[in-house]
Amino acid sequence: MSDALDAVVRLLDLEQIELDIFRGRSPAGERRQRVFGGQVAGQALVAAGRTVPEDRPVHSLHAYFIRPGDPAVPLIYLVDRVRDGRSFTTRRVSAVQHGKTIFTLSASFHHPEPGVLHARPMPQVPGPEELPPTSERLEELFGPAASEFFRNSPIDIRHVGPLTFEAVKDPSLRTTHSMAWLRADGELPDDPLLHVCMMTYASDMTLLDSVLLANGLSWADGKTVGASLDHAMWFHRPFRADRWLLYAQESPIAAGARGLARGELYTREGDLVVSVMQEGLIRTSV
Repeated sequence: MSDALDAVVRLLDLEQIELDIFRGRSPAGERRQRVFGGQVAGQALVAAGRTVPEDRPVHSLHAYFIRPGDPAVPLIYLVDRVRDGRSFTTRRVSAVQHGKTIFTLSASFHHPEPGVLHARPMPQVPGPEELPPTSERLEELFGPAASEFFRNSPIDIRHVGPLTFEAVKDPSLRTTHSMAWLRADGELPDDPLLHVCMMTYASDMTLLDSVLLANGLSWADGKTVGASLDHAMWFHRPFRADRWLLYAQESPIAAGARGLARGELYTREGDLVVSVMQEGLIRTSV
């Protein structure tokens, strides 16, 4: 396990300070002005999952980002046990900082059972071994310093198509679709809750790229700022976050300074295991 991945695993290991109350933190020396959305979503799902029996895996979550999180202070997660039914368990989690709610999450857990079965096939793309890591592509574009962030990333991401930085310079590369292989950068423990929480963390890293690609924008272009507004995930089948998953993403619309993106995660064997949707605030200036 890389040092960066080990740090994320420790971030997801929340401290329980009272029944249904948990405390999380942000990475030491965090340079972000606000807490990364995938972090707070992953930690909130950990808090919810720790109040549910292990034989009921999470099947969906719906979350809202209400206020920017402060990386300098702990996050308090308050779990509300909404319902414990015969087949489904529902939890609501509020993340609190400075006495105010900054994030809410509702999660549903379902005891597995047989039923109808079908799935959209996985897109045909080159395998991850045929693609360079994102850090190498950034180094080729901008030099060694630009690749440092992704070289120390806990998630190994390998983009199939253009990067947003490339679409800024070349309008012919603009597209509403974005695909990337990703996996945790190291071996994770055999804890199903950790794997879904790790993928919740990772799912927020590239999802809005399809909105940016369609409009020839980049977070590093000096004129674009944004934030996640909400996030929804559906977990269809078990998977491991430390094995390659294809993240097929697209943006059906952007309007009113908001962009909608959706994604599907497939195993290398072609199984659709997770669906994701997110709306993000995206503002640009000349």
